[in-house]
Amino acid sequence: FPSTFLSNNNQSSTTPVQSVSTPSVLGSASVSLPSVSNSIVTSGITELKSSSGSRKARVLYDYDAANSSELSLLADEVITVYSIPGMDSDWLMGERGNQKGKVPITYLELLN
Repeated sequence: FPSTFLSNNNQSSTTPVQSVSTPSVLGSASVSLPSVSNSIVTSGITELKSSSGSRKARVLYDYDAANSSELSLLADEVITVYSIPGMDSDWLMGERGNQKGKVPITYLELLN
């Protein structure tokens, strides 16, 4: 049993939970956590751009689209994302059913 609990702890530590808790954390911890989260996101973006295909992503926070070119998101939903050449690196194209629009990369956890 101890090894089962240990593997569960390892799995939860590899999930980028830091980005979820960052807004509510004050002090020096809030400075170091985004860099960890950003490195996870950056490596995922590099993989996404090099594969030139689409991937699934889990939405970390609710997001209300600012205009018709963006896609509104609900926390914990899974959407398809892909990059478009020339698009700002802070954004990806997201698809949910027949809806399509730009989504901020910081609101996503890229999945395999």
